[in-house]
Amino acid sequence: MNPEKFRKYHIDTSIVFWKTTEKWGELSNMASGFPLFINDSFIPSSEALYQACRFPDYPEIQKMVIGQTNAMYAKRVAQQNESYTRKDWYQYRVLIMKWCLRLKILQHWSVFSRILLATKDLPIVEFSKTDTFWGACPMGKDILIGENVLGRLLMEIRERIKSNSELAGFKTPNIPNFKLFNAPIQETILKNNKP
Repeated sequence: MNPEKFRKYHIDTSIVFWKTTEKWGELSNMASGFPLFINDSFIPSSEALYQACRFPDYPEIQKMVIGQTNAMYAKRVAQQNESYTRKDWYQYRVLIMKWCLRLKILQHWSVFSRILLATKDLPIVEFSKTDTFWGACPMGKDILIGENVLGRLLMEIRERIKSNSELAGFKTPNIPNFKLFNAPIQETILKNNKP
């Protein structure tokens, strides 16, 4: 937690997402319907991929995380195995999350790009009751405060879409020991189409 990086968001003038079944729920990493394919493997959600990346030296934990029926269960398995998390996790977790989100947009371009563009220029904020790093927490009735890193990464991708910046063919992050099921994570080269 770093209060110096906190930002304030007004609920009425922001795109706020929390539950996957509510409006804007597709923005959440917990949302179903956006499976990913990496190293010829099916990953049910961006959250499952993100959590699996915590354990490059433990393919059996990665398989348990990815094998869960929904993203919340995948996160719980990762939390239960937290002691096996890569030592440099906090150094690379934002870069890994950014990579997961870019895969989500590239592999689900027609749907996910439209969702992001529908947010217009409004701030995108993940509502959380406890997490001021990835999201923002309520302070009173109408205000959310936090670093909102997930929302800011989504806004960054939205700006790249709007400015027609290249998203396709981006390189796998330069992260040591970046593996899935004992194999280095391969370059992901996809061609995006305009929404």
